[in-house]
Amino acid sequence: MNDHLLIVDDDAGLRELLADYLGRNGFRVTGVADGRGLWAALEREQVDLVILDLMMPGDDGLVLCRNLRARSQIPVIMLTARGDDTDRIVGLEMGADDYLPKPFNPRELLARIKSILRRARNVPAEPGEARRFHFAGWTLDVEARQLVAPDEVLVPLGASEYRLLRVFLDHPQRVLNRDQLLDFTQGREATPFDRSIDVQVSRLRRRLRDGPRESVIIKTVRNEGYLLAAHVSREF
Repeated sequence: MNDHLLIVDDDAGLRELLADYLGRNGFRVTGVADGRGLWAALEREQVDLVILDLMMPGDDGLVLCRNLRARSQIPVIMLTARGDDTDRIVGLEMGADDYLPKPFNPRELLARIKSILRRARNVPAEPGEARRFHFAGWTLDVEARQLVAPDEVLVPLGASEYRLLRVFLDHPQRVLNRDQLLDFTQGREATPFDRSIDVQVSRLRRRLRDGPRESVIIKTVRNEGYLLAAHVSREF
């Protein structure tokens, strides 16, 4: 069955345009105008990705993204006003996987949807691949996509947090710059002044209880990028 996209935007014209374009590109698409429609759609059937507008009447996109992330790992692309860096950063902090400023080219949205869905698949480890990673007392179970803390508390991970952690665990003791991290996690290059990776690293550090004054697991390498400093062992 084709992937099911849920568009949440109070602009009926944009919903119709995107539904038509994405439908012609092989997706099932449902469009709703607000948060009430979002929750009703999620109760009715499975949704594979949410396209969520920031500015809407009632609960705005930030509130909806935060509440959605608290109960689900469904990937979220947030549509934001052009040039408003603060809203984009806050959206990523609330758990959005990516953002796209309005106005945008539908082809770019399509490319980002395909990239995120490809990376969000919960595919069991292939033969020969690590099924668990152990680092700094933490364990990441690849098959279950579960992160277990040193005190054995289960720590929830959003889809983007899981992908970012996997990148670091696959490349321990290696400095990764922002372009590399964006390419590994989202399949795109950084744009000028793009700080989305910084926000996602900060969010992952909070999950790992790393910092905030001095990070031990994920270190910042000035003018270069980020480094997973912990020793990593793999269980096959």
